[in-house]
Amino acid sequence: MKIVLAYSGGLDTSVALHWLKQRYDAEIIAFCADIGQLEPLETVRERALATGASKVYMEPLTDRYLRDFALPALQAHARYENKYLLAAPLSRPLIAQRMVEIAHAEGAEAVAHGATGKGNDQVRFFTSATALDPGLKVLAPVIDWELTSREAELAYADEHGIEVSVSKAKPYSIDTNIWGTSIECGELDDINQPPPGHAWQLTADPRTAPDRPERVTVGFEGGVPVTLDGDKLDLAALVTRLTGLAARHGVGRIDIVESRIVGFKTRGIYEAPAATVLMAAHEELEAIIFDRETLHHKQGLAQRYAELAYYGYWFSDLRRALDGFVATLQPQVTGEVTMELYKGGCTVVSRHSPNSRYSDTLATYEAGDTFDHQAGAGFAYVWSLPIRGSHR
Repeated sequence: MKIVLAYSGGLDTSVALHWLKQRYDAEIIAFCADIGQLEPLETVRERALATGASKVYMEPLTDRYLRDFALPALQAHARYENKYLLAAPLSRPLIAQRMVEIAHAEGAEAVAHGATGKGNDQVRFFTSATALDPGLKVLAPVIDWELTSREAELAYADEHGIEVSVSKAKPYSIDTNIWGTSIECGELDDINQPPPGHAWQLTADPRTAPDRPERVTVGFEGGVPVTLDGDKLDLAALVTRLTGLAARHGVGRIDIVESRIVGFKTRGIYEAPAATVLMAAHEELEAIIFDRETLHHKQGLAQRYAELAYYGYWFSDLRRALDGFVATLQPQVTGEVTMELYKGGCTVVSRHSPNSRYSDTLATYEAGDTFDHQAGAGFAYVWSLPIRGSHR
């Protein structure tokens, strides 16, 4: 039997590789997607081979991840429960897609992942993989095995000589990519306590961040960020540079008690420095470009888009349809936005677009006002007709 395992080198997938090999007497092919993780990937390859993988696929997928997953979510303004910028959920359909492709190329009967039964990722991987190939088996060793806690997994790893990067002192579940970082478990489960300082992976503590604000200007063409402070950059280079700038000022920290797919709430902390700045800048451009009805309708769809990504419905017809709506509008989203980064905050300083609908001669209350004030009285009368007398 051949199994393609989504492998990160963390505790769950390292133990899963060894357990699957023993349980199914199977050949395990490890697949690690390079999407801008903090971890050194060569160590991940060595760890997979040492743990028993027959082959390791390691592929540079950062550009594909940003172009096909993060960018559409940015343009849709997808924030789950109005906070979470979805770095991890956006990577799961890409990983599942490549697992299915590798399984077909290798003649594997199954794919596997390291998600738990009460986690979100087991739903995302299963849903994405079966959407692409309903006949492929999807194995979930962390659900099936007898190891009922992270302490038990650590003991299993120690017993079988499996190298892992977590310990009882720092038992966090950490997932990173170029768009952001997710940190869960351990001390974070106590929602009455702030996250310990060592849990954060990218961002400076806002209290000790630089005492002087820093301004950064993002330029967009057709809804795509293309320049940073006037320098034209490809998307990966722009996100990487902006991550460093924003993280230095403590920008992009999120602490949320979120509603999981499986129905209960959990606490997670997330870091998305570049995504936070880009989302704020893109929203500001749309605010001056789109008419009121278009803007408000798009704002209403943003949460639905975030839910589809979070729930693992990336390959759904509805997500594709929403992408079509968003894509139709993006050619107008061209211009520049300047943001000020300071002590964890990201504030809009200025915005400009050749497609802006803002008119200073209409908005002003000073000399040069071109608004027909007498027409306003008639407009107010007509506007009130639907509810006139409704409270008699």
